[in-house]
Amino acid sequence: MESVTPGIPSLFVTVPTVQLADDVRALLPPQAADRVEIAVWSMDAPAPREHLDMVVPPYMSMARVLGRIEGVDVRLVQGQSIGYEGVEDLLPDGLAFANASSVHETSTAELAVALTLASQRRIPAFVRAQDEGRWAPEFATSLADRRVLLLGYGGVGKAIAARLAPFEVELVAVARSARNEDGMPVHATDELPALLGDADIVVVSLPGGDDTRHIVDNAFLEALPDGALIVNVGRGGLIDTEALVDHVGRGRIRAALDVTDPEPLPPDHPLWSLPGVLISPHVGGASTAMQPRIARLVSRQIERMLAGEPPLNVVIGG
Repeated sequence: MESVTPGIPSLFVTVPTVQLADDVRALLPPQAADRVEIAVWSMDAPAPREHLDMVVPPYMSMARVLGRIEGVDVRLVQGQSIGYEGVEDLLPDGLAFANASSVHETSTAELAVALTLASQRRIPAFVRAQDEGRWAPEFATSLADRRVLLLGYGGVGKAIAARLAPFEVELVAVARSARNEDGMPVHATDELPALLGDADIVVVSLPGGDDTRHIVDNAFLEALPDGALIVNVGRGGLIDTEALVDHVGRGRIRAALDVTDPEPLPPDHPLWSLPGVLISPHVGGASTAMQPRIARLVSRQIERMLAGEPPLNVVIGG
């Protein structure tokens, strides 16, 4: 245990790394910094105190570490991911949990566009040819002029839309409820059957959970035209993997997946070797954009706590 901020605190906050502690401290105004003690706790040992105002668990480790706060008086658990499915089952009763909205949207949107472009322009084939020293030109499908259906229009979906717009695509947004948002008509998910037949590319960024599990099922894939591309940067369970393997295996559908079901994908899984599939290992948020953004979010939460204001992004409890 390493305490990294001196002084007489009115808040006690734990973060999992020295780097995050230093970054948060640097962002706090002096009057706030003097009232906060930030300790480094990676949650691999008992809690440093019986009362913690805020706990930031290690990234992507909820299932392993949340048991450490059982019996500890914690005001807020601040996650480092946007998604939080399953957290309620792990979180001790009565605790508030905030997700990391504002941290990963940009990075995840970058990867969604990268996966889309790489699949459309046949980049994996060129990489394999390069490994073999072969000059192997191919005529590829453009991203320009494609009809791109965005399944999910929350923070990540909007960030993807903003990055795809300059590529001269036709964007169609779909979310749980129909609306018009900042000039973008958003269709409801029950309109999907009428929209899928014209979709060249579907980019999925919905949250996981029972309500969205296998929303991309066999019927969904059957409705897509031959050669359509599915890009998933949401959660693996959004897609029925068995149905996807069937359609990709028949050459009907292509897929670019940052998330899979199961995850990690077993070494012998057919998705690894099927033509037309590009896989990245759940790295949508894993970029240099994350560290400064999570530090900004944690520092904002501290300032709000000190001011007696409710924390941001509370999705469980509170």
